[in-house]
Amino acid sequence: MQFTSLVFILFFSVFFAIYWWILGKNLKAQNIFLLLGSYLFYAYWDWRFLILLMGSSTVVYFLGLKISDNGPSKNIWVNMGLLFSVGTLLYFKYFNFFIESFADLFGIKSDLTLKIILPLGISFYTFRMISYILDIKNNKLKAETDVLAFFNYIAFFPSMTSGPIDKGGLLLPQLKKERVFTLESGTDAARQILLGAFKKLVVSNNISPITQDIFQNYEHLSGSTVAFGAILFLFQMYADFSGYSDMAIGIAKLLGFKTTKNFAFPLFAQNIADYWRKWHISLTSWLTEYVFTPLVIAFRDYDKKGLMLAVFLNFVIVGFWHGASWTFIVYGALQGLYYVPLVVNNQINKKKKLSKTIPTVKELGNILYTMMLVCFALVLFVAPSLKDAFGMYGKIFSLSLFSIPQFIKVKILGLIGIIILIDWINKEQEHGLEISRFQPVTRRLFYTFLIFMIMYYGVFGNGSFIYEQF
Repeated sequence: MQFTSLVFILFFSVFFAIYWWILGKNLKAQNIFLLLGSYLFYAYWDWRFLILLMGSSTVVYFLGLKISDNGPSKNIWVNMGLLFSVGTLLYFKYFNFFIESFADLFGIKSDLTLKIILPLGISFYTFRMISYILDIKNNKLKAETDVLAFFNYIAFFPSMTSGPIDKGGLLLPQLKKERVFTLESGTDAARQILLGAFKKLVVSNNISPITQDIFQNYEHLSGSTVAFGAILFLFQMYADFSGYSDMAIGIAKLLGFKTTKNFAFPLFAQNIADYWRKWHISLTSWLTEYVFTPLVIAFRDYDKKGLMLAVFLNFVIVGFWHGASWTFIVYGALQGLYYVPLVVNNQINKKKKLSKTIPTVKELGNILYTMMLVCFALVLFVAPSLKDAFGMYGKIFSLSLFSIPQFIKVKILGLIGIIILIDWINKEQEHGLEISRFQPVTRRLFYTFLIFMIMYYGVFGNGSFIYEQF
């Protein structure tokens, strides 16, 4: 049930009406209805995995209660919770990868691979469960005794399939207090959903056939075309993923919830560290708290070398989180290597505020350099194998890089320009269409323009989102 599908629009319209108009004054009834709606939303994909979701929620719920007792067995319950959560993820997402890699390493033929279907959103809800367990262990959160609140936290349908990865400390309190719908928040939510739909249906879906054609036929194309494909894919993935996040956050806002901000205009990042602070924020902040910080503490005696190692390992995990493939692992490792000059020059945590009107020459240079690094790494992101990735890199570093690239379309460049302009105008706002500060006439004209673009240029056939596969 895609956010941009007619089925979801009908589902949410009915859900929204019942949720507010019939159940609006009864918190418990709202939470029961929210849970049923979340389960229906998830079962629409594959009802069999709903059993896994419900079973996992049950196990972690009771383990959380055991951990919160602070008894002598606390660490045992914590380890059981982590083993269960991580083990489930490893089995469904990485089992065949480990078997195949082991067999390749020792040159043996293996028939142990299984036809395992990856449950939708398992990486996202597993990380919610892990953070819940660790937060209770570290006394940052009390075990939730409200069954409805906890099960809703794990299965919350707006952010189930592709995040954001909300922590229990943010979402659980909101599930236990009365929610109020206001015209102001509803209008802001509608704006964000509109922008997300434009990004996905108009920008991402129009770029997708071009990048697919380029990467599937790279052997017969020039280096400039392959490089152009990597640049296009950056905008495709940004429009696709941030578009999903905009819609997810907007839908949650319509239901009275504030969720984690997932993007902060990463196209204007001044270096690679700035980029990762602004890209997929809920994942990077999760890893910073639960992986990177413990690694920094563990390696603190090794000064900058220890920091480099912590960064490198953190990004290997980032890469591996994206998928069970060596291409993703190398992708993560490359991101870690990008940080080396920043660590050496003590620039890893330096933040700079961009110019309000137009970027300076230095800012523009930093943006272009950072995006070049990002696009170079994205070749690994899209390549089906390392062999294909090296084949694409071989093309890019050939003399044909200096030829005129194919597939250049004015419409696509124009759409990318619109995204860049919208982001730049609102770069200091919460999201890209937070334009309440503009005059009503200006706002209405802009809404009309986006709706027109969706109706005229929108590609409705491709409803799937890139990050659903993770």
